[in-house]
Amino acid sequence: MSFLKESLNKYKLEFLMLLPVCLYLTGFLVIIFYYLISLSLTYVAPDYAETFPSLRNYFFIFHSPEFKTAFLNSLLFVIVGTPLELAAGLVLALLIYRNFRFRGIVRSIFIVPLAVPAMVTAIILLVLFEYPSGHINNILLGRHWFFPEVIAVPVNWRDSAFFALGVSLLGKVWRDMPISMLILLAGLNSITLDQYLAAETMGAGSRQKFRYITLPLLLPSISTVLIIRSIEMWKEFIFPYFLARRYHLMGTFIETLYHDWNKQGEAAAVSVILVFCIIGFSAFLFWFLKRVRVGLISI
Repeated sequence: MSFLKESLNKYKLEFLMLLPVCLYLTGFLVIIFYYLISLSLTYVAPDYAETFPSLRNYFFIFHSPEFKTAFLNSLLFVIVGTPLELAAGLVLALLIYRNFRFRGIVRSIFIVPLAVPAMVTAIILLVLFEYPSGHINNILLGRHWFFPEVIAVPVNWRDSAFFALGVSLLGKVWRDMPISMLILLAGLNSITLDQYLAAETMGAGSRQKFRYITLPLLLPSISTVLIIRSIEMWKEFIFPYFLARRYHLMGTFIETLYHDWNKQGEAAAVSVILVFCIIGFSAFLFWFLKRVRVGLISI
């Protein structure tokens, strides 16, 4: 208790500056979640008679094959996309970690995807992978002199769940990898050069320095990337909406329920389930990363 009072007295100004933001975010979250829960527990019959509270919306959702497909697609999106964003960000961070000529220009180029709005990126991908005369099909068909013919007939990229969701994932990773890169680059810059020099004096090679110095000290940054990017993957909407609308993720399925099928209660129920999916997956990542951290320290 005395420690809390001492901290409040020492950082009184900081607490006062953060208090309006905390109150706004907390109040907004409570209001949104309250109405979301209320709407999900309100069942509207075909004759527009409302029943509250009711679990019928959840019953219908859990027995819906569309929801099961959307959930599996979202889970696959998270499991594949999160490590891809981590790997892409780590590679880019390692490339610009050391000083070299034109480092600033290269770093600026790597940040360009973040400056392009997600909707614009999705539309560009839509044009590139358009059927049958998109630019990717034209290249693979050998219609450009600098590239040989690879396929005989154009590919309808959006007619397959694998290709449609794959292109969506490609756009998502490309658009957001600068965020992962910047977080990991900050972690790399926090590692002092003295630790590497001390390891070299003991005969450590590049792999050993990465394994026993870089990776353990970079683990907090890696954990941050995994948590933040997995949350973004769970609630992804723009890329699958434009590029794979026939193959729902939970975000696009909510939009379809609410606007196209006029089932607001079921849309709210899916939203609540999505929130708990994010919380549950984040808790699993915290547990998993804690085990990894303990394992790295014990080795």
